[in-house]
Amino acid sequence: MRIAIAGGHGQIARLLARRLVEMGHEPVALIRKAEQSADIESDGATPVVIDLEHTDDAHLAEALTGCDAAVFAAGAGPDSGAARKLTLDRDGAILLADACVQAGVERLVVISSRRADSFDPDSDDGFQVYLRAKSEADAAVRAHDDLDWTIVRPGGLTDEPGTGMLEIGENVEGSIPRSDVAHLVAELVTSGRGVHHQFEVVAGRTPVAALPL
Repeated sequence: MRIAIAGGHGQIARLLARRLVEMGHEPVALIRKAEQSADIESDGATPVVIDLEHTDDAHLAEALTGCDAAVFAAGAGPDSGAARKLTLDRDGAILLADACVQAGVERLVVISSRRADSFDPDSDDGFQVYLRAKSEADAAVRAHDDLDWTIVRPGGLTDEPGTGMLEIGENVEGSIPRSDVAHLVAELVTSGRGVHHQFEVVAGRTPVAALPL
């Protein structure tokens, strides 16, 4: 499969690209800066320079041409202001979903956040705006009956080695290694499991292949 990864230079995205290459697939990393291309190529992926905050769905659809699936792994990051959390974490995910429809890419996996729907609508705190951005993006993706979407809401992210042992549910407590998020997303996007499901995920005791998706 040829799989586009939005936010392709991020930590989870690069782990995902390497795993997909090992599985025999062709990841295409959508990146914002041309100077990131060497890192992408070292992972075995194909870099495509396109800025989700400064493009439209038609141009993004062109970048997706020939892909079988897409993953939204982009994020403004903890040091960004509230505005970018809306323009990237929210609007970027919505743009990718719309572009997938235009490009005929039916499979979309979105990496969101645990407790996204718990945001305080009256708060301008950065984390609350982040949760709002993820919640509103997820709602827009769920409204796409023309996409085989899956929304993954990880708990607190760590850099610990992955175990491949997870717990999923509507509400789960805990953290999860980034490598295990990549492992799960690779399974979802290549197998077709979890279509039209949204769930939280943390480290647990069930192998990825045995999760009730």
